[in-house]
Amino acid sequence: MTNEKEVRQALQGVIHPGLKKSLVDLGMIRDIIILGESVELTLALKAVQGPLRNRFVSAIEKIVKELPGITQVAVKITTLNQEEIEQLFPTIPLKGIEKVRHFYAVASGKGGVGKTTVAVNLALAFARNGFRTGLLDADVYGPSVPLMLALPDSLEEKEGMILPREKFGLRVVSLGMTAGETDAFIWRGPLVSKMIRHLLERVNWGDLDYLVIDLPPGTGDPSITIAQSIPQASILIVTTPQEVSLIDVRRSITLFQKHNLHIAGLVENMSSFRCSHSAQPIEIFGHGGGEKLSRETGLPLLAQIPFDLELGRSGDSGMPLLVSAPDSETSRIFLKVTSELAAQAGEVAR
Repeated sequence: MTNEKEVRQALQGVIHPGLKKSLVDLGMIRDIIILGESVELTLALKAVQGPLRNRFVSAIEKIVKELPGITQVAVKITTLNQEEIEQLFPTIPLKGIEKVRHFYAVASGKGGVGKTTVAVNLALAFARNGFRTGLLDADVYGPSVPLMLALPDSLEEKEGMILPREKFGLRVVSLGMTAGETDAFIWRGPLVSKMIRHLLERVNWGDLDYLVIDLPPGTGDPSITIAQSIPQASILIVTTPQEVSLIDVRRSITLFQKHNLHIAGLVENMSSFRCSHSAQPIEIFGHGGGEKLSRETGLPLLAQIPFDLELGRSGDSGMPLLVSAPDSETSRIFLKVTSELAAQAGEVAR
C-alpha cells in the first residue's frame, strides 16, 4: 500500500517553472491524506485562480495515479499567506520605480464613473500638499490623461530611459503617448503585463513620494494584471451611488481581495448635484450607495465627491480642477483625501 512518504517522493517531480524547485520542497503541497485507493492533498498558490493552477493540478493527478493501488486524487486549492508569498516570491525592485515610496492604483467596477478624473485630481492634490508625485495612465481601453492635462502624444528618451512629461508639478506617462489620438488599442493579457512592466522599469520616475496609477475600468484580466505588476500597490475604488455601479464594484472588491491586493478605500463620485434653484442637493444617481458599500465591506469611504460641472469642464480644457480652482469645495475634498492617505502612510505634507 502506498504511504505518504512515497507520495511526497513521487511529487518531487512537479517543479515550479519560475522558482526551479519542486512544489514539495517549496511547501506548496501539504496535508497529504491516504484513504484506501484515494489520495487527498492541498495545493497552496499565490491566488486561487493562478495561471499555473491547472498545470500543477494535472501534473499532480497524473503522477499520484501512477502509484500502486491509487485510483483517485483530490486536490484542494488554498492560498499562501502574505509571509509565505514574500518568502517564496521576493519582490525585485524595478529600476524605474526603485525610488518610489508609495503606489496608489485607482480602479472602478465599470466605465463612466469618473475614475480618470479622480485619479488625475488625486495626483494633483498630492502634489499640492507638497509631495513629489507621478501619474501613470495605464488605462489600456482609453488612455485620456494626455487630453486632461493637455500633454503631447510622444515621449522622449535619455540614456535608454523614458523621461516622464512634467505638468502642473506632476511627472506623467500615459499609454496614450505611445499612439495617436485616433489609434485603436487592442491589448491581450500578456502584452498588457509586458507593457506596464516596461513603463515601470524603463521610465525614469526618479524620487517620488507617490505614484498614482489610473487602471482600466471593469473586472477583467487587464486590471488584475496591471495591479499585480505594481509592488505594494494600494487600490482606491471609484463608484457612483446607484446600485448598478455598486454591483460591479462588489465584483472588483472580491477580485482584488482574491488576488491578495490591498484596498485602501472607496471614493463615491457624482454623489449629489447643487444648483442655484434649490438649497437642497439633488441626488441624480441615488443616495447612500458608497456608505452602504462601506458598511458591507468594512472598507473606509474616503470621500463623496459632488456632481461638479466644473470638474468635467476643467478636465476637457486641459486644466484640471486642482489647477483651475484649487480652493473650490470639490478641490478641498481631494486635498482632504490625500492628506488622510498620507497620514495612513506615515507621511507629513511638506
